[in-house]
Amino acid sequence: MIYKIARQNLFHDGVRLCVTLTGIVFAVVLITVEIGLFLGFTHTISAVIDNSGADVWVTSRGVKNFDIALPLKEHKYYQALSIPEVKDAARFIIRFADWKKPDGLQESVEIIGFETEKSMGGPWNYVRGSNAMLDLKDAIIIDQLYMEKLGVSRLGEHVEINQKKARVAGYTRGIRSFTTSPFVFAALETASHYTHLEPDEFTYLLVKGKDGVHPKALKAALLRNINHVDVYTTEEFSEMTRKYWMFNTGAGTGLLIAAFLGLVVGMVVVAQTLYATTLDHIAEFATLKAIGAPNSYIYGILLSQATLSALLGYGLGILAASAISDMSHFSATVIMLPTTLKIIMFFLTLTMCVLSALISIRKVMRLDPALVFKGR
Repeated sequence: MIYKIARQNLFHDGVRLCVTLTGIVFAVVLITVEIGLFLGFTHTISAVIDNSGADVWVTSRGVKNFDIALPLKEHKYYQALSIPEVKDAARFIIRFADWKKPDGLQESVEIIGFETEKSMGGPWNYVRGSNAMLDLKDAIIIDQLYMEKLGVSRLGEHVEINQKKARVAGYTRGIRSFTTSPFVFAALETASHYTHLEPDEFTYLLVKGKDGVHPKALKAALLRNINHVDVYTTEEFSEMTRKYWMFNTGAGTGLLIAAFLGLVVGMVVVAQTLYATTLDHIAEFATLKAIGAPNSYIYGILLSQATLSALLGYGLGILAASAISDMSHFSATVIMLPTTLKIIMFFLTLTMCVLSALISIRKVMRLDPALVFKGR
Protein backbone atom coordinates (compact mmCIF):
# COMPACT_ATOMS: atom_id res chain seq x y z
CA MET A 1 0.00 0.00 0.00
CA ILE A 2 2.80 2.42 0.90
CA TYR A 3 4.54 1.79 -2.43
CA LYS A 4 1.25 2.19 -4.36
CA ILE A 5 0.48 5.56 -2.75
CA ALA A 6 4.08 6.73 -3.32
CA ARG A 7 3.94 5.70 -6.98
CA GLN A 8 0.61 7.46 -7.52
CA ASN A 9 1.88 10.64 -5.86
CA LEU A 10 5.01 10.57 -8.00
CA PHE A 11 3.30 9.90 -11.34
CA HIS A 12 0.26 12.11 -10.65
CA ASP A 13 1.97 15.18 -12.14
CA GLY A 14 3.97 14.20 -15.22
CA VAL A 15 5.65 17.59 -15.58
CA ARG A 16 6.86 17.60 -11.98
CA LEU A 17 8.09 14.01 -12.36
CA CYS A 18 10.08 15.03 -15.45
CA VAL A 19 11.64 17.92 -13.53
CA THR A 20 12.57 15.61 -10.67
CA LEU A 21 14.10 13.00 -12.97
CA THR A 22 15.90 15.69 -14.97
CA GLY A 23 17.60 16.92 -11.80
CA ILE A 24 18.62 13.41 -10.77
CA VAL A 25 19.80 12.45 -14.26
CA PHE A 26 21.78 15.68 -14.55
CA ALA A 27 23.48 15.03 -11.23
CA VAL A 28 24.21 11.37 -12.05
CA VAL A 29 25.63 12.16 -15.50
CA LEU A 30 27.70 15.12 -14.34
CA ILE A 31 29.17 13.37 -11.30
CA THR A 32 29.80 10.09 -13.14
CA VAL A 33 31.39 11.72 -16.18
CA GLU A 34 33.59 14.04 -14.10
CA ILE A 35 34.83 11.16 -11.93
CA GLY A 36 35.20 9.03 -15.07
CA LEU A 37 37.33 11.77 -16.61
CA PHE A 38 39.40 11.90 -13.43
CA LEU A 39 39.98 8.14 -13.60
CA GLY A 40 40.69 8.33 -17.32
CA PHE A 41 43.24 11.09 -16.86
CA THR A 42 45.02 9.27 -14.03
CA HIS A 43 45.21 6.16 -16.20
CA THR A 44 46.48 8.16 -19.18
CA ILE A 45 49.08 10.07 -17.18
CA SER A 46 50.93 6.97 -16.03
CA ALA A 47 50.11 4.54 -18.85
CA VAL A 48 53.63 4.43 -20.31
CA ILE A 49 55.15 3.93 -16.86
CA ASP A 50 52.64 1.25 -15.88
CA ASN A 51 53.18 -0.66 -19.14
CA SER A 52 56.96 -0.26 -19.19
CA GLY A 53 57.78 -3.73 -17.84
CA ALA A 54 60.43 -2.21 -15.54
CA ASP A 55 60.73 -2.78 -11.80
CA VAL A 56 62.60 0.45 -11.10
CA TRP A 57 63.21 3.81 -12.81
CA VAL A 58 66.48 5.71 -12.45
CA THR A 59 66.05 9.45 -13.07
CA SER A 60 68.02 12.68 -12.88
CA ARG A 61 67.87 14.49 -9.56
CA GLY A 62 64.69 16.42 -8.77
CA VAL A 63 62.38 14.93 -11.39
CA LYS A 64 58.74 15.82 -10.66
CA ASN A 65 56.97 13.90 -13.42
CA PHE A 66 57.52 11.47 -16.26
CA ASP A 67 57.29 14.00 -19.11
CA ILE A 68 60.14 16.33 -18.10
CA ALA A 69 63.63 15.24 -17.00
CA LEU A 70 67.29 16.08 -17.50
CA PRO A 71 69.55 13.65 -19.41
CA LEU A 72 71.61 10.91 -17.80
CA LYS A 73 75.05 9.83 -19.04
CA GLU A 74 76.02 6.46 -20.51
CA HIS A 75 78.29 5.42 -17.63
CA LYS A 76 75.28 5.19 -15.31
CA TYR A 77 73.84 2.50 -17.58
CA TYR A 78 76.96 0.38 -17.15
CA GLN A 79 77.04 1.07 -13.41
CA ALA A 80 73.54 -0.34 -13.17
CA LEU A 81 74.42 -3.44 -15.17
CA SER A 82 77.32 -4.17 -12.80
CA ILE A 83 75.07 -4.39 -9.72
CA PRO A 84 74.44 -8.03 -8.67
CA GLU A 85 70.71 -7.51 -8.07
CA VAL A 86 70.14 -6.22 -11.64
CA LYS A 87 68.93 -8.64 -14.29
CA ASP A 88 68.78 -6.10 -17.11
CA ALA A 89 68.70 -2.36 -17.76
CA ALA A 90 67.41 -0.36 -20.72
CA ARG A 91 67.98 3.22 -21.76
CA PHE A 92 64.88 5.30 -22.41
CA ILE A 93 64.30 8.72 -23.98
CA ILE A 94 61.34 11.08 -23.75
CA ARG A 95 61.52 14.56 -25.23
CA PHE A 96 59.13 17.10 -26.70
CA ALA A 97 59.63 17.77 -30.39
CA ASP A 98 58.03 19.60 -33.33
CA TRP A 99 56.10 17.48 -35.81
CA LYS A 100 55.60 18.89 -39.30
CA LYS A 101 52.53 17.53 -41.05
CA PRO A 102 52.38 16.89 -44.81
CA ASP A 103 50.37 20.13 -45.23
CA GLY A 104 53.17 22.13 -43.59
CA LEU A 105 51.42 22.79 -40.26
CA GLN A 106 53.11 21.85 -36.99
CA GLU A 107 52.13 19.95 -33.87
CA SER A 108 53.94 19.26 -30.62
CA VAL A 109 54.71 15.58 -29.93
CA GLU A 110 56.56 13.60 -27.28
CA ILE A 111 59.25 11.37 -28.73
CA ILE A 112 59.76 8.11 -26.81
CA GLY A 113 62.90 6.17 -27.60
CA PHE A 114 63.55 2.69 -26.25
CA GLU A 115 65.81 -0.28 -26.89
CA THR A 116 63.75 -2.42 -29.26
CA GLU A 117 65.56 -5.65 -28.43
CA LYS A 118 64.59 -5.38 -24.75
CA SER A 119 61.14 -5.80 -23.23
CA MET A 120 61.02 -2.45 -21.43
CA GLY A 121 59.56 0.91 -22.37
CA GLY A 122 58.02 0.14 -25.73
CA PRO A 123 54.50 0.57 -27.10
CA TRP A 124 51.67 -1.93 -26.62
CA ASN A 125 48.25 -2.58 -28.19
CA TYR A 126 49.66 -2.79 -31.72
CA VAL A 127 47.12 -2.54 -34.52
CA ARG A 128 49.70 -2.62 -37.32
CA GLY A 129 53.41 -3.30 -37.06
CA SER A 130 55.66 -4.39 -34.19
CA ASN A 131 58.84 -3.37 -32.37
CA ALA A 132 60.82 -5.01 -35.18
CA MET A 133 59.54 -2.36 -37.61
CA LEU A 134 61.41 0.30 -35.62
CA ASP A 135 64.73 -1.22 -36.67
CA LEU A 136 64.08 0.30 -40.10
CA LYS A 137 65.68 3.67 -40.75
CA ASP A 138 63.65 6.67 -39.50
CA ALA A 139 60.72 4.40 -38.52
CA ILE A 140 58.21 5.58 -35.92
CA ILE A 141 55.01 4.27 -34.30
CA ILE A 142 52.01 6.51 -33.57
CA ASP A 143 48.57 5.88 -32.11
CA GLN A 144 45.53 5.71 -34.37
CA LEU A 145 43.66 8.18 -32.15
CA TYR A 146 46.07 10.94 -33.24
CA MET A 147 46.25 10.21 -36.97
CA GLU A 148 44.04 13.15 -37.92
CA LYS A 149 45.76 15.48 -35.45
CA LEU A 150 49.17 14.56 -36.93
CA GLY A 151 47.98 14.62 -40.53
CA VAL A 152 48.71 10.94 -41.14
CA SER A 153 46.38 9.09 -43.51
CA ARG A 154 48.25 5.88 -44.32
CA LEU A 155 51.02 3.55 -43.23
CA GLY A 156 54.43 4.45 -44.63
CA GLU A 157 53.65 8.18 -44.87
CA HIS A 158 56.62 10.52 -44.51
CA VAL A 159 56.65 13.43 -42.07
CA GLU A 160 59.25 15.63 -40.36
CA ILE A 161 60.28 15.66 -36.70
CA ASN A 162 62.50 18.57 -35.71
CA GLN A 163 63.25 19.08 -39.41
CA LYS A 164 64.37 15.46 -39.85
CA LYS A 165 62.57 12.87 -41.96
CA ALA A 166 60.48 10.16 -40.32
CA ARG A 167 58.26 7.39 -41.66
CA VAL A 168 55.15 5.94 -39.99
CA ALA A 169 55.82 2.21 -39.69
CA GLY A 170 52.96 1.11 -37.43
CA TYR A 171 49.97 1.99 -35.32
CA THR A 172 48.84 1.36 -31.77
CA ARG A 173 45.38 1.83 -30.28
CA GLY A 174 44.58 3.64 -27.03
CA ILE A 175 47.98 5.03 -25.99
CA ARG A 176 46.93 8.53 -25.02
CA SER A 177 48.99 11.48 -23.81
CA PHE A 178 47.77 13.71 -20.98
CA THR A 179 49.84 16.68 -22.20
CA THR A 180 47.89 16.72 -25.52
CA SER A 181 51.22 16.16 -27.32
CA PRO A 182 50.87 12.66 -28.85
CA PHE A 183 53.46 10.01 -28.06
CA VAL A 184 55.68 8.96 -30.97
CA PHE A 185 57.66 5.77 -30.39
CA ALA A 186 61.02 5.15 -32.03
CA ALA A 187 64.15 3.07 -31.56
CA LEU A 188 66.59 4.60 -29.07
CA GLU A 189 69.09 5.71 -31.71
CA THR A 190 66.35 7.20 -33.90
CA ALA A 191 64.86 9.10 -30.97
CA SER A 192 68.29 10.43 -30.02
CA HIS A 193 68.68 11.69 -33.59
CA TYR A 194 65.32 13.53 -33.46
CA THR A 195 65.78 15.05 -29.99
CA HIS A 196 69.31 16.43 -30.37
CA LEU A 197 70.64 14.47 -27.39
CA GLU A 198 74.30 13.52 -27.34
CA PRO A 199 75.04 9.91 -28.37
CA ASP A 200 75.89 9.01 -24.77
CA GLU A 201 72.76 10.61 -23.26
CA PHE A 202 69.29 9.30 -22.43
CA THR A 203 66.44 10.44 -20.16
CA TYR A 204 65.65 7.45 -17.94
CA LEU A 205 67.15 4.13 -17.07
CA LEU A 206 64.66 1.28 -16.78
CA VAL A 207 65.85 -1.58 -14.59
CA LYS A 208 64.57 -5.10 -14.02
CA GLY A 209 65.71 -7.08 -10.99
CA LYS A 210 66.75 -10.70 -10.84
CA ASP A 211 64.19 -13.28 -9.77
CA GLY A 212 63.37 -12.94 -6.09
CA VAL A 213 64.68 -9.38 -5.78
CA HIS A 214 61.95 -7.06 -4.51
CA PRO A 215 61.68 -3.68 -6.32
CA LYS A 216 62.42 -1.80 -3.06
CA ALA A 217 65.57 -3.89 -2.51
CA LEU A 218 66.59 -3.21 -6.11
CA LYS A 219 65.97 0.51 -5.56
CA ALA A 220 68.21 0.51 -2.48
CA ALA A 221 70.99 -1.30 -4.36
CA LEU A 222 70.90 1.23 -7.20
CA LEU A 223 71.01 4.17 -4.79
CA ARG A 224 74.07 2.67 -3.07
CA ASN A 225 75.98 2.24 -6.30
CA ILE A 226 74.95 5.17 -8.54
CA ASN A 227 75.56 8.75 -7.45
CA HIS A 228 73.56 11.90 -8.21
CA VAL A 229 70.37 10.18 -9.33
CA ASP A 230 66.88 9.55 -7.96
CA VAL A 231 65.46 6.04 -8.01
CA TYR A 232 61.79 5.04 -7.88
CA THR A 233 59.94 1.78 -8.11
CA THR A 234 57.53 1.76 -11.04
CA GLU A 235 54.62 2.09 -8.62
CA GLU A 236 56.22 5.09 -6.88
CA PHE A 237 57.08 6.86 -10.14
CA SER A 238 53.60 6.25 -11.51
CA GLU A 239 51.96 7.67 -8.39
CA MET A 240 54.29 10.68 -8.29
CA THR A 241 53.52 11.56 -11.92
CA ARG A 242 49.77 11.20 -11.41
CA LYS A 243 49.80 13.42 -8.30
CA TYR A 244 51.87 16.07 -10.08
CA TRP A 245 49.60 16.45 -13.09
CA MET A 246 46.28 15.96 -11.29
CA PHE A 247 46.86 18.03 -8.16
CA ASN A 248 49.92 20.27 -8.55
CA THR A 249 48.49 21.63 -11.78
CA GLY A 250 44.93 21.77 -10.44
CA ALA A 251 43.46 19.63 -13.22
CA GLY A 252 42.21 16.90 -10.90
CA THR A 253 40.91 19.34 -8.30
CA GLY A 254 38.81 21.08 -10.94
CA LEU A 255 37.17 17.81 -11.98
CA LEU A 256 36.38 16.86 -8.39
CA ILE A 257 34.90 20.31 -7.69
CA ALA A 258 32.69 19.98 -10.78
CA ALA A 259 31.50 16.56 -9.57
CA PHE A 260 30.67 18.03 -6.15
CA LEU A 261 28.74 20.89 -7.75
CA GLY A 262 26.76 18.35 -9.75
CA LEU A 263 25.81 16.62 -6.51
CA VAL A 264 24.73 19.92 -4.91
CA VAL A 265 22.67 20.99 -7.93
CA GLY A 266 21.03 17.58 -8.11
CA MET A 267 20.12 17.64 -4.42
CA VAL A 268 18.63 21.14 -4.68
CA VAL A 269 16.47 20.26 -7.69
CA VAL A 270 15.30 16.96 -6.20
CA ALA A 271 14.63 18.52 -2.78
CA GLN A 272 12.56 21.31 -4.33
CA THR A 273 10.44 18.96 -6.44
CA LEU A 274 9.88 16.42 -3.67
CA TYR A 275 8.95 19.23 -1.30
CA ALA A 276 6.52 20.68 -3.83
CA THR A 277 4.97 17.24 -4.35
CA THR A 278 4.51 16.90 -0.59
CA LEU A 279 2.80 20.30 -0.37
CA ASP A 280 0.43 19.32 -3.20
CA HIS A 281 -0.69 16.31 -1.16
CA ILE A 282 -0.53 17.93 2.27
CA ALA A 283 -4.30 17.52 2.77
CA GLU A 284 -4.08 13.80 2.04
CA PHE A 285 -1.27 13.41 4.56
CA ALA A 286 -3.33 15.36 7.11
CA THR A 287 -6.26 13.00 6.46
CA LEU A 288 -4.03 9.99 7.07
CA LYS A 289 -2.87 11.48 10.37
CA ALA A 290 -6.48 12.36 11.33
CA ILE A 291 -7.64 8.74 10.88
CA GLY A 292 -4.76 7.52 13.04
CA ALA A 293 -2.01 6.67 10.57
CA PRO A 294 1.32 6.70 12.43
CA ASN A 295 4.11 9.04 11.34
CA SER A 296 6.17 6.06 10.26
CA TYR A 297 3.51 5.20 7.66
CA ILE A 298 3.65 8.68 6.13
CA TYR A 299 7.42 8.74 6.30
CA GLY A 300 7.43 5.44 4.45
CA ILE A 301 5.43 7.00 1.62
CA LEU A 302 7.85 9.93 1.30
CA LEU A 303 10.93 7.69 1.45
CA SER A 304 9.38 5.34 -1.10
CA GLN A 305 8.84 8.30 -3.43
CA ALA A 306 12.48 9.26 -3.00
CA THR A 307 13.67 5.69 -3.58
CA LEU A 308 11.57 5.29 -6.72
CA SER A 309 12.86 8.64 -8.03
CA ALA A 310 16.41 7.50 -7.32
CA LEU A 311 15.96 4.22 -9.19
CA LEU A 312 14.45 5.89 -12.25
CA GLY A 313 16.94 8.77 -12.28
CA TYR A 314 19.94 6.52 -11.71
CA GLY A 315 18.90 4.12 -14.46
CA LEU A 316 18.51 6.89 -17.04
CA GLY A 317 21.61 8.74 -15.84
CA ILE A 318 23.95 5.77 -15.86
CA LEU A 319 22.76 4.78 -19.36
CA ALA A 320 23.57 8.28 -20.61
CA ALA A 321 26.95 8.31 -18.84
CA SER A 322 27.81 4.86 -20.26
CA ALA A 323 26.98 6.05 -23.78
CA ILE A 324 29.26 9.06 -23.32
CA SER A 325 32.00 6.77 -21.96
CA ASP A 326 31.69 4.41 -24.94
CA MET A 327 32.03 7.31 -27.38
CA SER A 328 35.10 8.60 -25.54
CA HIS A 329 37.05 5.44 -26.41
CA PHE A 330 37.32 6.79 -29.94
CA SER A 331 38.73 10.13 -28.78
CA ALA A 332 41.96 11.35 -27.20
CA THR A 333 40.20 11.77 -23.82
CA VAL A 334 38.84 8.59 -22.27
CA ILE A 335 36.09 8.45 -19.64
CA MET A 336 36.45 5.34 -17.50
CA LEU A 337 33.37 3.90 -15.79
CA PRO A 338 34.44 0.81 -13.83
CA THR A 339 31.77 -1.33 -12.16
CA THR A 340 32.86 -0.04 -8.75
CA LEU A 341 32.08 3.54 -9.80
CA LYS A 342 28.62 2.52 -11.05
CA ILE A 343 27.85 0.82 -7.74
CA ILE A 344 29.07 3.84 -5.77
CA MET A 345 26.94 6.13 -7.94
CA PHE A 346 23.85 4.02 -7.24
CA PHE A 347 24.21 4.41 -3.48
CA LEU A 348 25.16 8.08 -3.86
CA THR A 349 22.02 8.73 -5.92
CA LEU A 350 19.88 6.90 -3.39
CA THR A 351 21.44 8.88 -0.53
CA MET A 352 20.92 12.16 -2.40
CA CYS A 353 17.23 11.45 -2.91
CA VAL A 354 16.64 10.23 0.64
CA LEU A 355 18.35 13.31 2.09
CA SER A 356 16.20 15.48 -0.14
CA ALA A 357 13.10 13.67 1.13
CA LEU A 358 14.04 14.48 4.72
CA ILE A 359 13.14 18.12 4.01
CA SER A 360 9.62 17.01 3.15
CA ILE A 361 9.49 14.78 6.21
CA ARG A 362 10.21 17.76 8.44
CA LYS A 363 7.15 19.49 6.98
CA VAL A 364 4.94 16.46 7.67
CA MET A 365 6.26 16.09 11.23
CA ARG A 366 4.81 19.52 12.04
CA LEU A 367 1.53 18.75 10.28
CA ASP A 368 -1.66 19.36 12.29
CA PRO A 369 -4.27 16.63 11.64
CA ALA A 370 -6.98 19.27 12.14
CA LEU A 371 -5.88 20.75 8.80
CA VAL A 372 -8.24 18.33 7.08
CA PHE A 373 -11.19 20.08 8.72
CA LYS A 374 -10.06 23.57 7.71
CA GLY A 375 -10.68 23.10 4.03
CA ARG A 376 -7.00 22.95 3.01
